[in-house]
Amino acid sequence: MDLEEYYFEQHTAYHMTGSGSLKICSKSIIFEPDDQNEPILKIPLKDCKRIEVYLIKEGNAVSPYRYLRGERIVIFQLDISKKTEDVVQTLLQLHRASCLDKLGDQTAMIAANLQSRLARTSFDKNSFQCVSESPHMDCEAEMITPLVTNPGHVCITDDNLYFQPLNSYPDSVVQIGLRSIRRIYKRRHGLRPLGLEVFCTENDLCSDIYLKFYNTKDRDELYYYIATFLENHITEQTAESYMLLWQRGHISNYQYLLHLNNLADRSVNDLSQYPVFPWVIDDYSSPQLDLLNPASFRDLSKPVGALNTERLERLLDRYRDMPEPRFMYGSHYSSPGYVLFYLVRVAPEHMLCLQNGRYDHADRMFNSVGETWKNCLEGGTDFKELIPEFYGTDCSFLKNMLNLNLGRRQGGGQVGDVELPPWASDADDFLQKMRAALESQHVSEHLHEWIDLIFGYKQKGSEAVAAHNVFHPLTYEGGIDCDSIEDPDQKIAMLTQILEFGQTPRQLFTTPHPQRITPRFHNISSGTSNRSPSMESFEDLTEESKKLAWSNMNRLTAQSNHKIHKEAVTGIAVTSNGASVFTTSQDSTLKMFSKESSALQRSVSFSNMALSSCVMLPEDKTVVCSSWDNNLYFYSIAYGRRQDTLMGHDDAVSQICWRDNQLYTASWDSTVKVWKCMAADISSNKRTQFEPLAELEHEAGVTISPAGTLLASGTKEGTLSVWDLASFSMLHQLSCHSGKIHQVAFSPDSRNILSVGEDSCLKVTDVQTGMLLSTIHAEDEQRCFCWDGNVVLSGGQSGSLLVWDLLSSKVIHSIPAHSGPITCIWMNEQCSSVITGGEDKQIMFWKHQY
Repeated sequence: MDLEEYYFEQHTAYHMTGSGSLKICSKSIIFEPDDQNEPILKIPLKDCKRIEVYLIKEGNAVSPYRYLRGERIVIFQLDISKKTEDVVQTLLQLHRASCLDKLGDQTAMIAANLQSRLARTSFDKNSFQCVSESPHMDCEAEMITPLVTNPGHVCITDDNLYFQPLNSYPDSVVQIGLRSIRRIYKRRHGLRPLGLEVFCTENDLCSDIYLKFYNTKDRDELYYYIATFLENHITEQTAESYMLLWQRGHISNYQYLLHLNNLADRSVNDLSQYPVFPWVIDDYSSPQLDLLNPASFRDLSKPVGALNTERLERLLDRYRDMPEPRFMYGSHYSSPGYVLFYLVRVAPEHMLCLQNGRYDHADRMFNSVGETWKNCLEGGTDFKELIPEFYGTDCSFLKNMLNLNLGRRQGGGQVGDVELPPWASDADDFLQKMRAALESQHVSEHLHEWIDLIFGYKQKGSEAVAAHNVFHPLTYEGGIDCDSIEDPDQKIAMLTQILEFGQTPRQLFTTPHPQRITPRFHNISSGTSNRSPSMESFEDLTEESKKLAWSNMNRLTAQSNHKIHKEAVTGIAVTSNGASVFTTSQDSTLKMFSKESSALQRSVSFSNMALSSCVMLPEDKTVVCSSWDNNLYFYSIAYGRRQDTLMGHDDAVSQICWRDNQLYTASWDSTVKVWKCMAADISSNKRTQFEPLAELEHEAGVTISPAGTLLASGTKEGTLSVWDLASFSMLHQLSCHSGKIHQVAFSPDSRNILSVGEDSCLKVTDVQTGMLLSTIHAEDEQRCFCWDGNVVLSGGQSGSLLVWDLLSSKVIHSIPAHSGPITCIWMNEQCSSVITGGEDKQIMFWKHQY
């Protein structure tokens, strides 16, 4: 069949050579005889005066097509005569389409014929596995396999997904049990959001079915129906959740790349978007491969086109003189031609189909791994990467097991098996060493750099230009809207060009991808550290160690600072082992930062509105974030995704706290709400029941701090309230500040409350009597603090950290910190580690220097 040709129907028929299968396709008639030694006949539906017959697979050998030219009569007899009239009518319609001058008109007429055929048929419900099955929806679609498109009907029930092809190929009905589905992906097909691919395995290249719908609405309805069903059986994985599994070593480099390809619309059923894998080895000439030597590896921080500096300079010279839109590389790193270049020995029919019945020139075939790598480094137009088969276990694509006649090279040698590097004893050994290289320490430490180029932030824009990673604009998602092209001939020509040239994967990451945590690094999943015991760790949680920390607060020293947000930092939460730091910001994102590797690990956005605070739930499995969009979001650290949402307030949520399976939420709607929810249920990814226990009314927006059976709250109007959580009644209320209260907190013994406000005052209130004990005036407004009852560490408008002695009401030390106001402070339980966040979009890590 031709590329993008439809396979409508098949019939048992008889020809002069004997019986066989007569296949009616949108542009040809194909007769496949039962006798495998007889050639397959292909008759293009063109001008009747110039019928051409192709002889395919003559003598049961896959070889270039033989063309029979000139006038001849070919007669077929169907086994059921009453079908003859219908087949003739179909052929006449398709013949009329093939005779039209313009390709766009041909395509439109074939599409109309197809839709007419689909409209006259429907899904046969007798194909249901069980008579009690209830259909949810059915619609028309196409099943996609490489170079073959099968139109038919899709039906989904409460138990199964069905596809019934018009031509009954490969079966009269394809059935997939919903409970067996493990992964589903929306796909771009032909640059349009019409595809859906279903996998019943976890780490397999091949899917169980790839469907293309005629409109996005049908595709999305089916997707969400399956996704809703899967919610109760498996966990949906995202790029970030796979990233976390990979970082912690739970999945291999190979598995991670496979998942990223799937998420980025790459499929083995779509040659224009085939999964792309990197060249990782640079040495294809040594007798032994040394995987401990960095020189054995390709530089993964550069695209193939930038690996050779001399060639790159020539390409850049052309790029600088090029009119807009400019591009550095005239060919892509993945295209149907490149895929079949590698796979010609196992998929020769595909190459013959793609190249009009001929193989490529023998010297341009995939003859040698070393020669191919050399050409990728030196060729003026060759920048291709690899395909996953190079890291698999099936070496058949390297061997000419079908004894194909692939031609002779200029030196006279017959093209046979692929020539392997000297360090590979045979094809199996080659693949084993390729897999070992992919999973090696060196590649594990640098794979994130290649991911940045192919799936990440260096794929587009200024970062791509700086990384010398710019391809033709038509290869990028959204590079052109084919639906906006009115001329059908121009649209088809553009689509064909894009499909044949290659497509850049969908962008999955917009910030630098974190490095993998390899054995030489600290393992955040174990919570252990290789550091020797020292005063730095402060693992002794006694009161003496806390007193020592507070008495030396003036020795607090900055360890590092990191600008990870685009707006002010609003909240900080840290895992119990101190390895992972979560921060919220007015830029609407929750970020996960690794203290050990000093790298940003994840960035999550729940809505387009600011996040105001975050808190870590017990067991370090869930982070809760509050948002200006009135909601609370529960983020699963293990699965890397939002697992629940609580629509808790009528206005922005300003702050949240957690204590003893109760969630406290303060809002600009002037209320504080108390919710009962089990941390264990949230962590185990169960559907959580948020039971409202109380709603505490205020006169203005609130900030809060719970301690034991008490809760302190401060409002935008400067009012401080103390609440009894046993009865949810107010114990005290006083006008404490002349402006907004930024933060309130109980002393460790819960006897006093410290508050800081817009009026640049620090105020201490007695809990038992509700009386104001002291007022300290600061030179500038303090925004946040930590305290031990006597000493205060605060941050304010100046950007400096201030250490206060409450007995003397004075600042005893000032520590330069942020370049703008400090907005939040986090301190660990031992009081030995401090993290600050500011309006300068940075977080800073602090330690005591004794």
